[in-house]
Amino acid sequence: MERHLQEKFATDPHRPHYHFLPPAHWMNDPNGLMHLKGKYHLFYQHNPAGAFHANMHWGHAQSTDLVHWKHLPIALAPTPGGPDKDGVYSGCGVINNGIPTLVYTGVRPQVQCLATGSEDMITWAKYDKNPVIGAPPEGLEVTGFRDPCVWQESDRWYMLVGSGIKDLGGTALLYASGNLTDWEYLHPIYVGDKTVTGEMWECPTFFPLGDKHALLVSTVGTVLYFVGTWSELRFSPESQGRVDFGDSFYAAQAFPDEQGRRIVFGWLRENRGVGLQKEAGWSGVMSLPRIPFVREEGGLGMGPAPEITLLRGKHERITGLDLAPQSPKVIPQARGDRVEIVAVVQPGDAAQCGLALHCSPHDEERTVLSYDRQERRIRIDRRRSSLSANVALDVHEAPVGLSEGEAVTFHIFLDGSVIEVFADGGVCLTSRVYPTRADSVGVKAFAVGGRARIKSLDVWQMKAIW
Repeated sequence: MERHLQEKFATDPHRPHYHFLPPAHWMNDPNGLMHLKGKYHLFYQHNPAGAFHANMHWGHAQSTDLVHWKHLPIALAPTPGGPDKDGVYSGCGVINNGIPTLVYTGVRPQVQCLATGSEDMITWAKYDKNPVIGAPPEGLEVTGFRDPCVWQESDRWYMLVGSGIKDLGGTALLYASGNLTDWEYLHPIYVGDKTVTGEMWECPTFFPLGDKHALLVSTVGTVLYFVGTWSELRFSPESQGRVDFGDSFYAAQAFPDEQGRRIVFGWLRENRGVGLQKEAGWSGVMSLPRIPFVREEGGLGMGPAPEITLLRGKHERITGLDLAPQSPKVIPQARGDRVEIVAVVQPGDAAQCGLALHCSPHDEERTVLSYDRQERRIRIDRRRSSLSANVALDVHEAPVGLSEGEAVTFHIFLDGSVIEVFADGGVCLTSRVYPTRADSVGVKAFAVGGRARIKSLDVWQMKAIW
């Protein structure tokens, strides 16, 4: 990495320390996630030439514990004159009879390609007859054709390709193969309503979860889930909703590990202007690894992977902190921008209660995380999160299924510009904030319209992953 970037990053308050990101420049979608012989492999969309979207390569990193990562050489680059000449776009990874295999999209036109790797996944060879799928199915007028998701059932391979049917809605097209190179089109796995779930579905990821199956797709600026039954190559959704209620989490991909779990990563987009991203020298962060589960009512929830506790450092705990209306209390133990917080808040008769994060001493900058007792919703209010006008300054909220009088639990990860929140029932609300002041690192507890109580608040200083 260039020395001037290394020096700049060392003092950049917005650059995360325990969320994965490349050594420099642009990153977007997680790709090709695999776990083989005790090693996790994370590939990702990467522009090695700058902090902007262009020149798509596949970056690569490896971990033995899901949280500490080692950067490896770029895995895939465009081949001049080949079907991926204009970029190696998103896709997935599978193990085929012990051979690591990547399936990805080439663009202009959008086609599906294949590459095989060495056991350590350092060297890769593209299939000499790429593309393996050269065009969308005949007779379908599609809105896109990209981001393959591949899995195996018995002796057959199946692939979903993100797409949409014009005038109907987003879909994922299902293919089958016996060898990963010769594919037969079957049918759309499910077609959404374009007025609700968008005209094009990107980054489909499909996986079993308990006795159900889950389909995640990225569309209309967010990640949607469908949970239902999978039988005789037909998917019947029984519930649907948002995976994350912020506006940063996107392009989620799920993969199995050798423990039998499903793990999800997503790209955390920047919420600041392109000029600021280029000036910073980096853009894009990976979410923390998440474990998905089916909630009691049938929806999809997610929680942080337990391995994240490996990053915990100094711990402090507060209990029994009473909150009066309009009298916020500073929590000095939680001060900082590289912390994990678990707060259990009893709302009492307060209309709203919660924590103000990234506070400057006189609240010139602050980001408010609150629970609305009447509406039973959590909110991230970043209208005063920054004095800069070239960043997102808005409000995002999510419903939580709490009963009257029940305490709300906020599980918060602050890391530079990243705020990842997990609340009751696996509700996720992820945001990006860019305070301009060096002293915007305070945390305050508050109540509005009544009294509330912090039953407990645990804080850990978090270690860097490098």
